[in-house]
Amino acid sequence: MNRQDFAKITLPDAPGVYLFKKGKEILYIGKATSLRERVKSYFAADLIAARGPLLVDMVYLADQIECIRTDSALEAVILEANLIKERQPRYNTMEKDDKSYNYVVITKEIFPRVLVERGTNIDFKAKKLSGGEKLSDIFGPFVNGLQLKDAMKIIRRIFPFLDRPADSAGYGFYREIGLAPDLSGAEARKEYARTIRHIRLFFKGRKKSIIAALEKDMKLFAKARQFELAGGAKRKIFALRHIEDIALLKRSFDSADNWGETAGMRKPFRIEAYDAAHIAGAANVGVMTVVEGGKANKAEYRKFKIRESTGNDIAALGEMLRRRLRHGEWRLPDMIVVDGAAAQKNMAEKILGEAKLAVPVVAVTKDERHRPKAITGREDLVEKRKKEILLANAEAHRFAVAFHRKSRSKRFI
Repeated sequence: MNRQDFAKITLPDAPGVYLFKKGKEILYIGKATSLRERVKSYFAADLIAARGPLLVDMVYLADQIECIRTDSALEAVILEANLIKERQPRYNTMEKDDKSYNYVVITKEIFPRVLVERGTNIDFKAKKLSGGEKLSDIFGPFVNGLQLKDAMKIIRRIFPFLDRPADSAGYGFYREIGLAPDLSGAEARKEYARTIRHIRLFFKGRKKSIIAALEKDMKLFAKARQFELAGGAKRKIFALRHIEDIALLKRSFDSADNWGETAGMRKPFRIEAYDAAHIAGAANVGVMTVVEGGKANKAEYRKFKIRESTGNDIAALGEMLRRRLRHGEWRLPDMIVVDGAAAQKNMAEKILGEAKLAVPVVAVTKDERHRPKAITGREDLVEKRKKEILLANAEAHRFAVAFHRKSRSKRFI
């Protein structure tokens, strides 16, 4: 498949799973926060450098792409694991042995624990861990361990579970913050059994079945005047229908992103620079430019029409960064450069902090002729990357002005 073939395909800007296929054979399965942007990245000019020769071979062989939409990025993670386990695609199984992946397991106990385990620690045939603990369920493989860790945090907020024996020290604190179940009393133990059933269904991709069961429970609890339990069921229904999975966006959203590094190739240092432009609050636009390995990568530049923060450059920067961070399929930067001073730098650091990202921010301050007069940020990075920082900043200003002029002219046609 080539770029011309891809141009004929319409894909949604939505989370889900994509399948590269040759005839009926599934070559590769991946997940995405935006199916359109993720699949598009496989047809970039630098694919071999970014992803490695194995993926280039897979794309060349494929003659069709199938997509399955999900309601959230979290559900895409789980669907990908289920499909890989069921279909064993050639180019997924080439990357790693099953034993190298992570799995979610549920122990066979009175109060089951939900654990993340390496395949090397699981006896799949006997359904038990290397320590002898028997298992009722094994879910996976999950190709990205860090991303799975974030996924489990989201699931645990909806369905508080045990990951250590129920009598372990320290569980009082976890119960207080709602991340571990209260097992005191017969009704609480029944509730935990329901929680485990729901977790099983969730990892089988059956969210609708969970919601249906919770709605039934909510009505029964309300009828029995068990209003606390009815309220708990209602909160779970809302959480499942509005899954907050922003934490997943900071992780690489495709195991293929790690292939180049597996093959011993280091990715070039990536700087993203941001700038905004407007005239008296009109034709508000913003841009992102990219410098990789010391050179401008214009294929990675992005334009933003500012929707909410009109006439305010600092708020516009925040809006751009929030929208940029929703694209987990874009490679994360090693540094962010902003045009301005402390206020712009603080805004960028605030947005990155919300997403729990430790990306250094550098601010370029200009004089009255818009020439750089100071660079604020980590001194070691500024000294080492000064030329790249200034290039990224200059490109952001040039690109923003060009985009603004084009947007402004359209308003008067």
